[in-house]
Amino acid sequence: MDPVTIVIALITLIVGCAVGFPLGIRYRKKVSEKEISSAENEGKRIINEAIRSAESKKREALLEAKEEILKNRSEYEKEVKERRADLQRQENRLQQKEETIDRKTEAIEKKEDSLASKHAAIDKETEEIKLVKRSQTEMLEKISGFTAEEAKKYLIDQVESEVTHDAAVKIKEIEARMKEECDTRAREVVAQAIQRCAADQVAEMTVSVVPLPNDEMKGRIIGREGRNIRTIETLTGVDLIIDDTPEAITVSCFEPVRREVARLALEKLIADGRIHPTHIEEMVEKARREVDATIKSEGERATFETGVRGVHPELIKMLGRLHYRTSYGQNVLQHSIEVSHIAGMMAAELGADVQSAKRAGLLHDIGKSVDHEMEGTHVALGVEFAKKYKEKDDIVHAIEAHHNDVEPRTVIACLVQAADAISAARPGARRENLENYIKRLEQLESIATSFQGVEKAYAIQAGREVRVMVKPEQVSEDQMVLLARDLAKKIEEEMEYPGQIKVHILRETTAVEYAK
Repeated sequence: MDPVTIVIALITLIVGCAVGFPLGIRYRKKVSEKEISSAENEGKRIINEAIRSAESKKREALLEAKEEILKNRSEYEKEVKERRADLQRQENRLQQKEETIDRKTEAIEKKEDSLASKHAAIDKETEEIKLVKRSQTEMLEKISGFTAEEAKKYLIDQVESEVTHDAAVKIKEIEARMKEECDTRAREVVAQAIQRCAADQVAEMTVSVVPLPNDEMKGRIIGREGRNIRTIETLTGVDLIIDDTPEAITVSCFEPVRREVARLALEKLIADGRIHPTHIEEMVEKARREVDATIKSEGERATFETGVRGVHPELIKMLGRLHYRTSYGQNVLQHSIEVSHIAGMMAAELGADVQSAKRAGLLHDIGKSVDHEMEGTHVALGVEFAKKYKEKDDIVHAIEAHHNDVEPRTVIACLVQAADAISAARPGARRENLENYIKRLEQLESIATSFQGVEKAYAIQAGREVRVMVKPEQVSEDQMVLLARDLAKKIEEEMEYPGQIKVHILRETTAVEYAK
């Protein structure tokens, strides 16, 4: 393009802009002024309309307020009228009530006046009655010779006598009827318990027989100058009877545990063939261990057979010792098991605690396992050991009451007492003479061990001899003579026995050493 043309075009454009800009400004100004005028007019119109609308709403609000006030006023006037009517009705009722009360008050006043007059009449009649009564009483006292108090006392005594007699007759009738019913029920319970309990009974003796392979063995058991038999008797506390009975030796002792130890020791010695004092001591100790094991197993058998659980191990051992104990010829362990079963059955019939009855029945004679070793009755010892090994109070009470040492206070105690009597009363269950014999031998040993320095004491030869072993460090040779005399004198004073009793005092000193 030609440069001149371009320059001319630019100049023309600049001139055009310079002329057109002021014209544009004036045009926009006119338009703006017109729009502002229009807006002001519109604003005035809107304000006027708002004022008119506000005045209209104000008039409407005033009308509504006036209507609401009128409505509330009419409701209030209506409510006031209702309340006034209600108050009027209440006033009418109160007035009626007051009138009624006034009428009643008048009636009451009239009644009070009437009652006052009646009371006066009654008082007058009462005075007259008192006078008549006094005169009659004086006349009766004169006729009967009794004063009023004496007559009253006489009548009370007569009535009391009649009532006491009637009450006594009634009580006797009730007691007789109840006794008959209780006896019938008791017989049923006891009979059922006895029928359900079948127990074997063996009357044990105080001797055991040990068979021998040949009669030559008797000489070996006696030993040189009686050394062997003396050792056996000293260690076990039994009496060995070797007589003309072929191939047999009799072991005699009232204490069954000692007798069993001696019997086992003899059987072991005979089977072994070596019979001399040292070996005898070994066999006796071994037999004691076996007897202890048997005691434990018998105690466990008793608890298992009766179903009694949780018994202290020491009480189980004491139960096992009853296996070797007899009471009037009756095995005490079997007796205890039988009492446990019978007491449990009766408790089941009566709805009592079966386990407690069985436990009390099993333990009721536990004191007999140690009554020949300790002071006191088997009841007191049983109570002591039951408390020591934490038995319950009802079990302890049943043990304490089974021989009526104390009055039985529980059903369990009564059941154990009855079961004990049932077990002991069966034909052939006990032998009185044997028990008296055993008690005499136990008393003999007890008297011997009461002296100071006595280590062991054994009653042998059916109670005709007591063998006493003393402690050599406490009793000298000279004191042995005095001890034998004092012991014989005390036996004479405290015991009753046929024939005579030999007091045999032994003092032995031994020394043991081992060659290594």
